[in-house]
Order: sequence, then C-alpha cells, then structure tokens
Amino acid sequence: MSCKHCVSSKSNMCQTLGLERKGVMHSDQTTRFSIGGKPVYHYCAVSSFSEYAVVHSGCAVKVSPTMPMDRICLLSCGASAGLGAAWNVADVSKGSSVVIFGLGTVGLSVAQGAKLRGASKIIGVDTNPDKQEKGKSFGVTDFINPAELHEPVQQVVKRLTDGGADYSFECVGDTGVVSTALQSCSEGLTVTLGVPKAKPEVSAHYGLLLSGRTLKGSLFGGWRPKSDIPLLVEKYANKEIQVDGLVTHDMPFSDINKALELMLQNRCLRCVIHMPK
Repeated sequence: MSCKHCVSSKSNMCQTLGLERKGVMHSDQTTRFSIGGKPVYHYCAVSSFSEYAVVHSGCAVKVSPTMPMDRICLLSCGASAGLGAAWNVADVSKGSSVVIFGLGTVGLSVAQGAKLRGASKIIGVDTNPDKQEKGKSFGVTDFINPAELHEPVQQVVKRLTDGGADYSFECVGDTGVVSTALQSCSEGLTVTLGVPKAKPEVSAHYGLLLSGRTLKGSLFGGWRPKSDIPLLVEKYANKEIQVDGLVTHDMPFSDINKALELMLQNRCLRCVIHMPK
C-alpha cells in the first residue's frame, strides 16, 4: 500500500495512513475495543494506554527484542520528532546558531540533534528554571527564562547571536511563540513542532517572511517510521543518541493518573508507564 507521498522523497506524510482522528481501523472503519458493550476508540490509531493494541500493519515497526522497550519507546514520537526536526527538516549546519522555545522532550531532542550537527550556539528558552541544568546535558549552551526578562525574548536572542539565530524551533504548541521564533531568526529558518491547544491560527507580520525568513512545519521530524525507526534504534544501541535522560519517571499502570498530574504540573519530561505482567 502506497500513495504519492510514500513514493516521494520530499515528504514523510501518507494519504492512506495519515493522522487518524476518527479512532477507527483504516480497513473497515470500526474500532477493535469496547467496554461494557460501548466502543472505545484508537487514539491516533495507537491506543498505547492499552495492554494490547490492534494497529494497521503499516503502523507497526519491528525492532530488535534485545533493545529496552521502556526506553526506545521514546523513539516512536518525542525524541525522534526533535532529532528529525534538527536533522531532516532544518538540516542544521556546523557552526550555526540555534534557539529552541520549550525544553521538554522534543525541545531537548532538538538541542541534541543540533549539538550532534556541530551547532556552535544552542539557546534554550523556557519558563521553568529547572530546565537550565537539564538542557546542558543535551547541548544547550545558553538559557533564557522569559519570566525573568524586562524585554522581548527575541531581543535577547539577537544580542546572543549577533543579529539573530540561523535556526529557531517552536516546541511549545503556542502559536504566539511562532511569531517570536520568527523574529528571533536572522533571515533563517523557523520550524514549528508544537501542537496548539487552542487558537491554531498563526499571526505574524508579513515583513518577517518578506525579509527572507522561512516558516516550516514538522511532523515526526520528517522520519518515515517503517524505514527510519530501526535506524534510530540502531543509533541508540551504538550510543550515538541519548534517550535515557529523557525519562524522569518509571511508574506502574496503577499510577497513570499521578503521571498525568506530573505532566500537567510540568514536573517531568517523560513518564514511562509499565503494564502489569
């Protein structure tokens, strides 16, 4: 099964198995789960809070059973999304300057990707001061806390980068930050990875684009899951990429609500839920 995107080298999207929002199987448009006779839907075609899941074969990737599943699971989304944004989407160059808005799992992975590409300055922007030390271990060279500033973030970025960063990444999911990220660039590239909770429209002065800046979206870091996830797993096995440091909590399924609370309180990066055996 393939589509024009699958056979193209310019996209990692798929018209057939794209972002499934209906919560049903592609084959027959029904769900495979139920509770008390009522249907339970497949969130994003995955339903990963289930002990067992039914997915389309095109969404299942085989990896070595010797790999620690409680760590490489992060390569199915967050870590891979950030690495791919730096490598595939932005193609960060050696000696360049990078600014990252939001130092969660995705933002830290962008920083790691930029560091591995040889970026000379990697600026992390986050309102959580605890992210400063964590950022250093993933390659962040400078840290900005907007809550402590008396001027726009972009002005600080421009001073640190001699006029503006070569690349900026919006990893928050705030469309207002997209405009700030654009203003932080100097005729460079802004990549947006975050998923907005509300107000999905992006507003920015036309002059920002007219002056040569580029705004580009990124989904799953430009990776093709079937062929690229095994390559990322191999890089993990060879210790070429860092994933373990993104896991801050290992919790049993019975504590899943506690894990969600940690996330809402911004007190974790990734909580890995362990199913009962």
